[in-house]
Amino acid sequence: MTLYDTVTLTVKIGTNAQVFESLKASGNPPGSTLLGCWYSDIGALGKVMVLRGFESEAALVNERKRLLLEGNPFGCGEFVVDVKVESYALFPFLPPIEPAVHGGIYEMRVYGTKLASLQHTIDAWEQAVPQRTQRSPLIGAMYSLDGTVPRFLNIWPYASVDERSRIRAEAVKDGIWPPKGGPAHLTTMESTIYVPAPFSPLR
Repeated sequence: MTLYDTVTLTVKIGTNAQVFESLKASGNPPGSTLLGCWYSDIGALGKVMVLRGFESEAALVNERKRLLLEGNPFGCGEFVVDVKVESYALFPFLPPIEPAVHGGIYEMRVYGTKLASLQHTIDAWEQAVPQRTQRSPLIGAMYSLDGTVPRFLNIWPYASVDERSRIRAEAVKDGIWPPKGGPAHLTTMESTIYVPAPFSPLR
């Protein structure tokens, strides 16, 4: 699986439990697999993010149509005030994203890049990721297929916020991250810390 989407729901305050129940009961549409579900803890609050993998472009497009036409995402529309859906392709050197237990928090970091810089970014990440992932795992790096482009998403799990700060500081100090030449091609950076829902396959 190399095609993914994220569905980020902005939910009414105090309704996370109801949203999670609906998400658990909603099942997987044809050709898709639920990989993760998280709620925001640091950054923009009131967000529930769902990550799904797709077997084909057709499966992704069909699910996008269904989501739009039904207008009741995951059966929890009554608790939702906004929906953001984004499609991604995995950086080609990375293995498919699989369910696993990693730790207490997940950092969703989105970068914008200069025009014509995406391939350079993929190449730079390919060189740097092996050393960086000796410090902590990378769930996935994916470039966006829609919306504001070019941009890409990194998903990093950590045991805690303190562990995240320590590992990132050590990686920078040791010169293994960020990738050599990578920052010069970036235009924006945005990070949100998420906590896995109890039923999330990635947690």
